[in-house]
Amino acid sequence: MQQYYVTTPIYYVNDEPHLGHIYTTIAADVLARHQRLNGKDVFFLTGVDEHGQKVQQAAEARGIAPIELADQVVERYQSLWPELEITHDDFIRTSSERHKKGVLAMWRRLENAGAIYKDFYEDWYCVPCETYWTETQLKDAECWEDRHCPDCGRDVEKVQEESYFFRLSAFQDQLVAHIKANPDFIAPASRRNEVLSFVEGGLNDLSVSRTTFSWGVPVPDDEGHVVYVWIDALTNYLSALGFPDQEVPKYWPADVHLIGKDILRFHAVYWPCMLMAAGLPLPRRVFAHGWWTVEGEKMSKSKGNALRPAELLKQYDADVIRYFLLREVPFGQDGDFSFDALKQRYNTELANDVGNLLNRSLAMLNKYRSGVLGAVDVEQEMDRALIADVEGMQRDVDAAMHKQAFHVALERINEVVRHGNRYVEDNAPWALAKAEDDSRLDTVLYHLVETLRLVAVQLLPFMPVKMKHMLEQIHNGETGTESMLFADIGGWGLLKPGHRCSKPSPVFPRME
Repeated sequence: MQQYYVTTPIYYVNDEPHLGHIYTTIAADVLARHQRLNGKDVFFLTGVDEHGQKVQQAAEARGIAPIELADQVVERYQSLWPELEITHDDFIRTSSERHKKGVLAMWRRLENAGAIYKDFYEDWYCVPCETYWTETQLKDAECWEDRHCPDCGRDVEKVQEESYFFRLSAFQDQLVAHIKANPDFIAPASRRNEVLSFVEGGLNDLSVSRTTFSWGVPVPDDEGHVVYVWIDALTNYLSALGFPDQEVPKYWPADVHLIGKDILRFHAVYWPCMLMAAGLPLPRRVFAHGWWTVEGEKMSKSKGNALRPAELLKQYDADVIRYFLLREVPFGQDGDFSFDALKQRYNTELANDVGNLLNRSLAMLNKYRSGVLGAVDVEQEMDRALIADVEGMQRDVDAAMHKQAFHVALERINEVVRHGNRYVEDNAPWALAKAEDDSRLDTVLYHLVETLRLVAVQLLPFMPVKMKHMLEQIHNGETGTESMLFADIGGWGLLKPGHRCSKPSPVFPRME
């Protein structure tokens, strides 16, 4: 069986879950669900990053130990994911013994490969970003006068300490060659170009240990040093799979790392170079999505506009949130979360289009045929056109999902729904029911219900609860998806004459 491995970043525990966290995780879940329906052996990983100076400082500010802070935040993530219908296969914590074992093994591999050496480090450090900056970088970014971080804008501090270094510069040419030879390695294209320009501009060796704090994994045989948090964090993608007990674990390499664009450099530069040095395969794809604003403004605690998932879930079903986030904005671009836009998208595409097609089709089937599908008579051109559109939709959705083009997949499904609603108007079943020979009515009703079934199957990864409700109506109380494989439930014509459907029940009542 073909394998598929999808990951989210591991989320920092110095803050609570927010819109950005659920965006990445929902996207990963939709990919995982789609690939399970494709018959693949899927492993979907998420988790938390518990180590580092900023976590230690956040815990100290609250007067608790770092592990206590981590335990509190982990509980919030682990209770949130089921509410959003997230179906992850594992949840990794960097404080776990299995992860520490993986980090130590990765360090040893880098050390044995001659990719780590000891020296002294002096430069400017941003604690929130956990990133070092040279004076040249600060001057180039016009951040020199007030000494602030080019990424987050907060103050940087001068740090001098003994450090271990990773020979990042030694892998510059190899990484450039890999990026050029594998156009899909970094997505979207704008991010690929950004990374390529950065690497071709020259890579400096990377400081990979710290002595100024203790909350992390100690360097082997030198416990005065703590492993740099990004060496620690990135190794989670392997440690969760059983590394180093399995040298190249099952499911590795990852098919796609989904990340926010703010951590692209770590995943598309540091991580592949680490893997090259360790003699391990590189991930197939790193996809960096954009950021969300809320009602046109950047989210911040001071403005009080940071959308909390728990509050969203009080107002909207999880499926509605899932649909909107992946439909509203092309994945990879920045987007704006607007409550008006959510309601507009819901009422137009879900209530008016999908819901209306379901309600009117099943209502007519129950009114004219007591809910039972009849035999298909001679098919007309408009029937064949609808079938071709539905079958084309399934191929197009799969292609879009392969590229993480969620909005394209959803728009293609919506095209078929609109086609179905036009098909109703063009055929006027209410008029066919009055004809002396009403056999055409059976053909029309069959094509409508079968279209709805296959639309629901394609929407299952996006809206699992609502599509189950929809399929239960089509299958008279059963989901009809016991096998849960496109190969078994995705073909046209699986509903047979004599099949009974339930009376319609609103899946998408209008939002006022």
